[in-house]
Amino acid sequence: MTYVIGEPCIDVMDRACVDECPVDCIYEGGRSLYIHPDECVDCGACEPVCPVDAIYYEEDLPAKWSIHQEDNARFFTDTLPGRDEPLGSPGGAGKVGPLGVDTELVASHPRLDEVAQP
Repeated sequence: MTYVIGEPCIDVMDRACVDECPVDCIYEGGRSLYIHPDECVDCGACEPVCPVDAIYYEEDLPAKWSIHQEDNARFFTDTLPGRDEPLGSPGGAGKVGPLGVDTELVASHPRLDEVAQP
């Protein structure tokens, strides 16, 4: 089991969860953050500090965001745009830094500033 970052993180990326994570398993894409499912130790430290309630234990993930569970994993298993190979399990987000790219699901999501306009 692991924690999952859902849709509310897209275009927000507050990063309070990154600062709180004791194992450095929350990676930064271009528009969203992603929790590495194999590196997460299920401590739950990230969940209460998220200001937009985007982080859920996978069994508690709302059905409307269930697709984000697989999507978080795809961030590490798929070859993302501009990369030669999948990210895999580098053993800590700090070693990688911000990647600036996202999964297809996040990249195709309407931008928050576009949705907010009348």
